[in-house]
Amino acid sequence: MENEKNLFVDFAITVRKYKTMLTNKYRNRPVWNKHLPGEIVSALPGTIVRIEVKEGQEVADGDLLMTLDAMKMQNRIITPVAGIVREICVQEGDRIGKNHLIAKIETK
Repeated sequence: MENEKNLFVDFAITVRKYKTMLTNKYRNRPVWNKHLPGEIVSALPGTIVRIEVKEGQEVADGDLLMTLDAMKMQNRIITPVAGIVREICVQEGDRIGKNHLIAKIETK
């Protein structure tokens, strides 16, 4: 009985307080880590079709980095920050998974 009490979690919505049990799937989920501003990660699994930049190249905010073929669509990966491309972690033709590190940009 005491062990069951530990399974309940309190949470509040507006002014009401509720008790609920967490599922095993929720408790065992991977921990989310915030990426650094210059780290570009894939949002979808797919294949790198074309790389538009080279290491050491200066890029502006919104420039095209590469094209990712995912879900039968060509997705454009653009730079979220201005800076210099320090490392490209993939090659054309590579199959990558979700949250895979694609490139590192040193911000200005």
